[in-house]
Amino acid sequence: MTQTTRDGRGAGRRGSTPMPTRDALLTVAERLFLADGYDKVSVRAICAAADANTAAVHYHFGTKDDLTIALLQSRLGPLWADPLASLDPAVTPIAQVVDVVVSPFVDLQADPTGHLHLRLLARFVFAHPTASWTSHWFDLDPFADMLAEAVPGLTASEARRRWALGFQLILLRFGGTETLSTAAVTALIGFVTAGLTAPAT
Repeated sequence: MTQTTRDGRGAGRRGSTPMPTRDALLTVAERLFLADGYDKVSVRAICAAADANTAAVHYHFGTKDDLTIALLQSRLGPLWADPLASLDPAVTPIAQVVDVVVSPFVDLQADPTGHLHLRLLARFVFAHPTASWTSHWFDLDPFADMLAEAVPGLTASEARRRWALGFQLILLRFGGTETLSTAAVTALIGFVTAGLTAPAT
């Protein structure tokens, strides 16, 4: 098992490259969050588990919330980045966008660790609705821009509200303890798509 040095660098096996403090903090925070839950894990516990200075989280991230945002974006962001970046907003149907968004959730829920990541994501998002995400596809604006272009008369603010509701429903369904059936996923995609693409009022 990889051990960490006093400054938070993972010692690893003899002769291996030490793990940078920032990476060590993310690794141990992930393990603690998945085992004990976000709310029960303190910054002090994360630093202690990483064998780092008690101010390490503040130095590298700012707050526990900022560390969690960095963790979720680093672990989950790559699953969406390429598929979403390949979409052409001018011609891609919103139903296809929703399908691209939901597909990684389906894969994650089939993996025990992935399912825990989903539960952590859902709980964090619902508890921190104004979290400052830095990853492009964790922000509502790119989705709102596509939707506003697809639905005549829909304002950017209304498009954001629709996507916010859509993502809340997706996270609520996938962030639970049950694994969604194929029929349930199909119904979810259809329902979200219908809500997003309803005529502007």
